[in-house]
Amino acid sequence: MSELRRDPVSGAWVVLAPDRAKRPLDFAHEAPAPDRRDTCPFCPGHESETPPEIAAIREGGGWRLRVVPNRYPVLRTEEQLRTHSEGVLEARTGVGAHEVIIESPEHVRSLGALDVAQVGRVLGMCRARLLDLKRDGRLVYGLVFKNVGPRAGASLEHTHSQLIATPVVPERVQAEIDRCARHHRERGRCLQCDLVVQERMTGTRVVLETANFVALAPFASRAPFETHLVPKAHQSHFEGIDEAAIPELGEALRTAVRKIEKALDDPPYNLIFQSAPLGSPPMDSYHWRIEIIPRVVGVAGFELGTGFFINTVPPEEAADYLRTLKA
Repeated sequence: MSELRRDPVSGAWVVLAPDRAKRPLDFAHEAPAPDRRDTCPFCPGHESETPPEIAAIREGGGWRLRVVPNRYPVLRTEEQLRTHSEGVLEARTGVGAHEVIIESPEHVRSLGALDVAQVGRVLGMCRARLLDLKRDGRLVYGLVFKNVGPRAGASLEHTHSQLIATPVVPERVQAEIDRCARHHRERGRCLQCDLVVQERMTGTRVVLETANFVALAPFASRAPFETHLVPKAHQSHFEGIDEAAIPELGEALRTAVRKIEKALDDPPYNLIFQSAPLGSPPMDSYHWRIEIIPRVVGVAGFELGTGFFINTVPPEEAADYLRTLKA
């Protein structure tokens, strides 16, 4: 039987339609990509094919991780911030930042193929880059995200993440902030904190737990096997994470990704860091999270016309299956 569920944080509706469900191995798969490491601009020896480094981690005479500007940036720091309006129309110059975090010298496709220490380095660099961009007063929001596989929007196979900083807070993010603020005003507590407590009590949608983090299949999952990784203690900004907690977060994130890859036979996926705006002080009402969204089903007319997502795998079933998998 189908069911409509509402995401308590975003307010978005999802249609759970298990009658349309398929076994995990029946989901759409991408054809294996040809091996292009000889021409890959992110592989060692091809450093001249990327723009000059912004930051890097080096060990033993070689690099372990590099950050470079995107060769085809969405936004540029060199622009001057100007606004223009014409009647009801409003525009601004494309001020911002667009960086690529090359996560490893190894030509592998996914973060799940990296060792735990390297995932920790990636997370530490994401934190460092957000803290650096935060110093530019024009930039008020920063999003770290990862596209794996062409179906998820990746144009290069070599494992990498991107960071885009914008001069405005995206409408979707602001709507979440407002919704969480309303919950805090009414109940005096953070909505995500309440969700974490409730989900840990029931346990049916918990995928894994560590001392400080929990991975959940969200109640209103937009896609089969969608998983969110959330700190148990309240924190609004990802870049505010204690450096000592990064290795633990790296292990939890790698484990969650590897479980999803096992369940769905290495699917394309998007990984998104949802965090409070760069320019805001610590917020009692908003709580950061990392979203892992497998791209095993397409978006069609109903989704585009309504904003609803259709998910054929109830999150309770997905979490139960993921718990059984060894990463």
